[in-house]
Amino acid sequence: MKPYSSYKDSGIEWIGEIPSGWNTVRNKYLFDVIKTVVGEEHGKYQLLSLTKRGVVLRDIESGKGKFPESFDTYQTVNKDELIFCLYDIDETPRTVGISNYSGMISGSYKIVKCNTLTNPKFIYYNYLSIDDVKGLRPYYTGLRKVVRTETFLNLKVRVPPLQEQQQISDYLDYKISRIDTLLEKTQQKIELLKEQRTSLINTTVTKGLNPNVEMKDSGVEWIGEIPSGWNVKRLKYISKILPSNVNKHIFPEEIQVRLCNYTDVYYNELIDGNTQLSKGSCNQDEYNKFWLREGDVIITKDSETSDDIGIPTEVKEDLTDVVCGYHLTLIRPLDVVGSYIFRFIQSDRIRRYFEINSDGVTRFGLGKPTIQNMYLPIPPLQEQQKIVDYLDLETSKIDKLVENETKRIVLLKEYRQSLISEVVTGKVDVRDEVLV
Repeated sequence: MKPYSSYKDSGIEWIGEIPSGWNTVRNKYLFDVIKTVVGEEHGKYQLLSLTKRGVVLRDIESGKGKFPESFDTYQTVNKDELIFCLYDIDETPRTVGISNYSGMISGSYKIVKCNTLTNPKFIYYNYLSIDDVKGLRPYYTGLRKVVRTETFLNLKVRVPPLQEQQQISDYLDYKISRIDTLLEKTQQKIELLKEQRTSLINTTVTKGLNPNVEMKDSGVEWIGEIPSGWNVKRLKYISKILPSNVNKHIFPEEIQVRLCNYTDVYYNELIDGNTQLSKGSCNQDEYNKFWLREGDVIITKDSETSDDIGIPTEVKEDLTDVVCGYHLTLIRPLDVVGSYIFRFIQSDRIRRYFEINSDGVTRFGLGKPTIQNMYLPIPPLQEQQKIVDYLDLETSKIDKLVENETKRIVLLKEYRQSLISEVVTGKVDVRDEVLV
C-alpha cells in the first residue's frame, strides 16, 4: 500500500495532515442521533446487544445473561444504523457498533443514522479506530464518564468523498473478514490443543503409562477401570485438608507475610518464589497451619460459578513467607506425591465430581467433607513420580504450542487495529488495491 500523492493541513492539531481530497467535518453534518422507544410493542422486535464482537442477536428465551424486568424503554435499531455507547468510556469494552439487523437495544445507547452523503461503514471503521485507543476519553465528563450528545455531534472527523468512503469500506470489509477468519482458526487450534492436554491428563492419571497393563474395576463408577497394581483411596486418608480463613489485611502486631489469594491460584498452575503475591499478615496459629510447603496443592473452594471451583495449583518449593489465603483449601500430602494429586484434580472426572457435589445456588462452594471424601486412584509412589514427570514434559510441549498460537492472535489483532487506523486516517491509499 502506498500513501496519497499529496496531503494538506487539516487545521486541527490532533488530526494533523489529511489527503488533499479529504475534509474535516463535524459529526452533526454526517449523521443524526435518533431515538424511537419500542414501548409495549417490544415483543415485535429482536433483542440486540453491543459487544466486543459487534452488534449481536440475543435469545431472550434462553435465560442466559441478565435481562431487565421490562423492555418498554428500549429503542429501535434498523440495519446499517450505528450504535454508540457514550458513557463509562474507560470501562466499556466497545463504544461503537454497526447493526446488521433490525431490532431493539437498551435506551441508554445513542442510535445514529447517517445521511445520504455519508457511508455508515466508513463512520463505523473511523470510530472503531478511535475506540481502539480510547480516543473519546478527553471529551467525557462526570462520574459516569459521559460524552454529551452535543459534544459528540460537534466533534470533527476526517471524511473523504462518498465514493472513496465506499472504496475504503469495501477494502476494510474484505481485509478484516480475512483477518477474523485467521483469528477464528487460530482460536480453534488453541481449543483443540487444550482439549488434547486435558485428554492426556485424564488418561494418564487413571490408566498409567503402560497401555498393556492388566486392568481392574476401581469400585468407583466415575473413575472406572484402573491398573491392577493401583488402589483407590479417599483424599482424607492420604493428605490433610485445611480450608483457609486468613483474610486480606495487614495488622502491624501480626506476622508479616505474603498472601496466596484466590486469583493467584486461579491464574497460575504453580506457585514458587517468583510468583508475584500481595502483602498481608496473620497470627501465629494461622502461620503454623497455612505457610506453604513444597508439594502442597491449593484449590479454589467457592465462586459465583461452578466452573471456577476446584481449580488447583501446586507449590513447587518451601515458601516460609507465604500463607494460603481465604476462599482456598490447602491440601497437604502425607503418603502421596503432591504433584500427582494436582494432576488428578485437573482431570475432567474431578471437575464433574466438584460440579455435582458443590453447594449453593447463587454462589457455589466446596465443603470440607466433599473434598475429604473425594476418591483418587493411587499408583505406587515410584509410579506416581513417573506419571508426574511424564505429564510435566508432555503438557509443557502443548503449553508451548498454545503460547505460540496465543502470540499469533496478539499479532493478528495488532495488525487488524493498525490496518483500520492507517486506512481511515488517510495514511495509505487503498483506492486502487485489488481485492483478491
